[in-house]
Amino acid sequence: MSEECTHDCGSCGKDCADRTAQSFLAPENAKSSIKKVIAVVSGKGGVGKSLVTSLLSVLSQRAGNKTAIIDADITGPSIPKTFKLEEENAYAKEDNIIPVETKTGIKLMSINLLLEDAGAPVIWRGPILAGTVKQFWSDVLWGDIDCMFVDCPPGTGDVPLTVFQSLPIDGIIVVTSPQDLVSMIVGKAVRMAEMMHIPVLGIVENMSYFVCDKCNEKHYIFGESSLSKTAEEYGIKNIAQIPIVPKLRKQVDAGDIEDFEGTWLDEIYKVIDNMKINIS
Repeated sequence: MSEECTHDCGSCGKDCADRTAQSFLAPENAKSSIKKVIAVVSGKGGVGKSLVTSLLSVLSQRAGNKTAIIDADITGPSIPKTFKLEEENAYAKEDNIIPVETKTGIKLMSINLLLEDAGAPVIWRGPILAGTVKQFWSDVLWGDIDCMFVDCPPGTGDVPLTVFQSLPIDGIIVVTSPQDLVSMIVGKAVRMAEMMHIPVLGIVENMSYFVCDKCNEKHYIFGESSLSKTAEEYGIKNIAQIPIVPKLRKQVDAGDIEDFEGTWLDEIYKVIDNMKINIS
């Protein structure tokens, strides 16, 4: 540590051994205790981050954990619809915001739960978006939570950076799709996590294939998967594939994600469940 160090990492551009991401951590809600925080990220949009976030949270809740979701995609929130909560509203109580609960008890906070018109666009600049995510962490009365999932917007901009630096992220799940750009997309997310010293727990490939009802064979509509090769390239051991399933699509559109049946993410969830809890 330099003798001229001010101990204020937020205003310092030097990369010294004593510099830590925790210097930027937002305070946890005084009336909440959150043991484990998992971020779901991607290098590009439209690959199914919200779907993976929702499925993992349902698996966590089914396993008997007290589960929560922060919908950090402020300009493109979709989690409330997935759980049929479009008509619900979060509300303030004393100095806290009370999250909305799904039918199975998953606690949820999304910007759409605070807007009078859920269809109104959120036209905010980066600092305001990032500040909103920190408020979702600090100002929401989460209570006792075993596992929280954070649905991040795509890319490596202000909001994902805020999530990585301001929340005590224990690990990330990278979501991608079976296209030629997969290696580059995964690479951006993995390198960002490495820079933030956050472990990559696994990669999920969405829309991986389609199983024909008549011939029962797999059809790779978007091309053959290179998931295993990509995971090996970046030293990631845990991978999963979600096929194109019309029934699942209907459940998402109807807000019935908590009724899904499928084992696609069971192994990925086991990795999350077996992690040591974050005790602060």
